[in-house]
Amino acid sequence: MPFAAVLGQAPAVTTLERALASGRAHHAYRFEGPPGVGKELAAFALAQALVCERGNGCGECSACRRAVTLSEDDPRVPQHPDVVLLGRGLYRGLLGSNSGEATGISVEQVRRIVLARVGFPPHEGRALVFIVREADEITTQAANALLKTLEEPHEKTHFVLLTSRPSRLLDTIRSRSLPVRFGPLPDGIIASILEKRGLDASVAPFAQGSASLALELADPEEKQERDAFVQAAFDALTAPDLAPALKLAEGQKRDRDGLKAQLTFFAQAVAAQARASIAADAKAALARAFQHRTVLQAIDALERNVQPALALEAMFVRLRSG
Repeated sequence: MPFAAVLGQAPAVTTLERALASGRAHHAYRFEGPPGVGKELAAFALAQALVCERGNGCGECSACRRAVTLSEDDPRVPQHPDVVLLGRGLYRGLLGSNSGEATGISVEQVRRIVLARVGFPPHEGRALVFIVREADEITTQAANALLKTLEEPHEKTHFVLLTSRPSRLLDTIRSRSLPVRFGPLPDGIIASILEKRGLDASVAPFAQGSASLALELADPEEKQERDAFVQAAFDALTAPDLAPALKLAEGQKRDRDGLKAQLTFFAQAVAAQARASIAADAKAALARAFQHRTVLQAIDALERNVQPALALEAMFVRLRSG
């Protein structure tokens, strides 16, 4: 069965399997949940089931295999002509550098990849499936161009919108799609995924239920870099003055996304210390809880486009005064 590889998401899988069994698969699903918990895997499994030559998502026929096999050359999209993948920057070579893809899924991508295709029947007759990665990155103009198609799709046409931030989708997009919710993966499943790849399973409790984050945490080079940042951050907290903190902030001033990731790791380390001390030293646990909240506030500041160096400096000032 195509959904066999989707681990830890029984409610979502059951919802989809029942819809398929009844022949009433919705024309527009919204798979929402944290990053790295199987949303895209489930979307491709659904696509397999919809285009399968045998009609049951066998996973073995040519249609099933092509639905989940990406082309070797850019854009890396499914080989099956009726399974269409969308995502920010995915068609950069086709759309050109002036298409607005740097900040979101542009209206040009929707027009040329979706609207130019959706008016025709499936090439192979069973279904036409559009899978949209990070659908919350659809620009307002692109979303408006997509609305009529989402509301009145052609026969045998299905959309699967993937998002970890559903609140960022336009209300009109949310109202035209059926939510299927995916939760964080249990630590045991995360650990088994890491073990099968020969990676350190001890990072599973720090992965926040995300397999993708767990794989990143377990990467040896990433681990070395992460550990160095976390140690430098703790050293800056206990230093006699702000000099180490300012030095650390200066080194991060041009790397917003990298700093967000490192601060996430730092927050996890602080949270682990809080859990470890809560039984023996409640006061220390409360102090760590304050630190954890402060680090999360710094991450939020980065999300709001505060300069990385300033966000980090402000975080350390507050941490040291707390």
